Amino acid sequence: MQRKKALRKELAKAGVKGFLITDPVNLRYITGFTGSSGFLIITLNKAMFVTDFRYQEQSKDEVKGFRIRIEREERSREIKKIVDEFAIKWLGFEARNISFEFYDNLLKRGIKLKPLTGIVNTLRAVKSADEISNITKAVRRAERAFTGLQPHIKEGKTEQFLSLKLGEFLRNEGCKKLPFEVIVASGSRSALPHAMPTNKTIKKGDFIVFDWGGEYCGYYSDMTRTVLVNGKNINKKKQLYHNVLEAQKRAIRAVRTGVKASVIDKAARNYIDNLGYGEDFGHGTGHGIGMAGHEEPFISWRSKDLIKDGMVFTVEPGIYLAGFGGVRIEDMVVAGRNGAEMLTGLPRQLKII
Repeated sequence: MQRKKALRKELAKAGVKGFLITDPVNLRYITGFTGSSGFLIITLNKAMFVTDFRYQEQSKDEVKGFRIRIEREERSREIKKIVDEFAIKWLGFEARNISFEFYDNLLKRGIKLKPLTGIVNTLRAVKSADEISNITKAVRRAERAFTGLQPHIKEGKTEQFLSLKLGEFLRNEGCKKLPFEVIVASGSRSALPHAMPTNKTIKKGDFIVFDWGGEYCGYYSDMTRTVLVNGKNINKKKQLYHNVLEAQKRAIRAVRTGVKASVIDKAARNYIDNLGYGEDFGHGTGHGIGMAGHEEPFISWRSKDLIKDGMVFTVEPGIYLAGFGGVRIEDMVVAGRNGAEMLTGLPRQLKII
């Protein structure tokens, strides 16, 4: 009920009296519905949740505080009926989350549409104590899974083997879904920020980048650790790791309520740039995480987001040298007035095997 009230407050500020929600994650956030098909139309004093026959019983159990209707006709026609029933003159909709074909069908029904961006996503960015608890439990599952993987990280193993093994440990911890496929990239491939695992074997001198996440009650975690196999260019690789770790520490120290997300990014980026690696750090420093693997706030030089109490996000600078290898270190924090509270607890010192 609190989320419904907060949403109506945002709609009133946006000057919209009717709003259509179709994104499955936003639907779950507002209504509690975990199925794959449905939509919500909400006004300042009415609301109707609609799903299909497959979820008739499930919606009764999950969706509380909303009228429920089972759709019997084509979706745009069902929406038109509710728009007329609620006397909605202009219907706001999630601009990022509907196809042009669906948009066009709504127009053909005579519905006047107003695109809105980020209404629910902005609410989701600030986590409640219960949400932070769920995310923390997702973190612990992920950490235990990675700890279990340690004996398997050795020369001769393939990236694919390590990825599948870590995924197995995550599911054994109780993770029903993963926020993304487990990333394992070694050697020169570690310079590819989102490399998918291959049958490449682990060799002496390899950096190995592990990027993975856990899940608890529909909330996710995300972290990255870089491991080094003893071998060629060991001193240069140790220094590269130290540089990334120092950049991450500076970004974490910059976290506090009221600061711009771009300032956090700048703390890491300026340090890396001053070392001469500015061109080798091309992605943002972090992103929000919760019911989705990537959500607001976005910690980058382009971000307009302002950090608020209770925002949970990653801090993950990296340096990627083509043909040589790359390092990324990623942890999760929750923002507060006194700075960042670390949610992840795995050691950050370089592990050499």
